[in-house]
Amino acid sequence: MKLSCPACGALASLDALLGHEGARSAVLAAMALPAPVGKVMVQYLGLFRPAQRQLSFDRVHTLINELLPMIAAAKIERGGRIWSAPQEYWVNAIQEMLARREAQGLTLPLKNHAYLLTIIAGYSSKAEAKQEESSETQRSGNTVTSTGAAYQRNPLLDAAKKVATPMPEHLRRKKKAPNDTT
Repeated sequence: MKLSCPACGALASLDALLGHEGARSAVLAAMALPAPVGKVMVQYLGLFRPAQRQLSFDRVHTLINELLPMIAAAKIERGGRIWSAPQEYWVNAIQEMLARREAQGLTLPLKNHAYLLTIIAGYSSKAEAKQEESSETQRSGNTVTSTGAAYQRNPLLDAAKKVATPMPEHLRRKKKAPNDTT
C-alpha cells in the first residue's frame, strides 16, 4: 500500500513509513500538535517543499519540532520580545500564509518560520494595543460603547454641572425679610 502526502508530495508504503526513523519521528511530532493547529500544519509544511523534489521526512520532523515548543508554550520570541501566541493565532497565521500562496504573493519554498512568526507577533501586537486602549479608556473615565468606540467627556456639560443652581424663591424671601424695614 503506497501513501502520498497531499502537502509535501512524499510517496511511500505504510511499511516504509513505519520503518523509516525520520518518517516515524515526523508522525510522532505531528501527533503532538493540538488538533486545530495540526489540521493546517500539513498544508503549512507544503510551503517548504522544493518545486522539483519531495520534502524529506527528516526535514518535516525538524520543522515540526522547531514549532512544537512555541505552540505548547503559546508564546514566541520575535524582535527581542516575547509575544503571546495562542492556538488561534497559529491557525490564522498559517491560513493567511496559505491564502498568500494562492494569490502568488509568497516566495516558495520557505526556508524558515520567520514569516509565520512575524504574522503571529503582529496579531499579538494588535491585541496588546487593543487591550491598552481599553485600559486607557477606563482610566480616563470615558465609557465604551458596544462597538468599542469611546464616548468623550464634554467639558461644557461638566462645567454646567459645577454651576450653582439658583436659590429657590422662598429661601430668597427669607433672606430678604430680616433686612427688610418696611
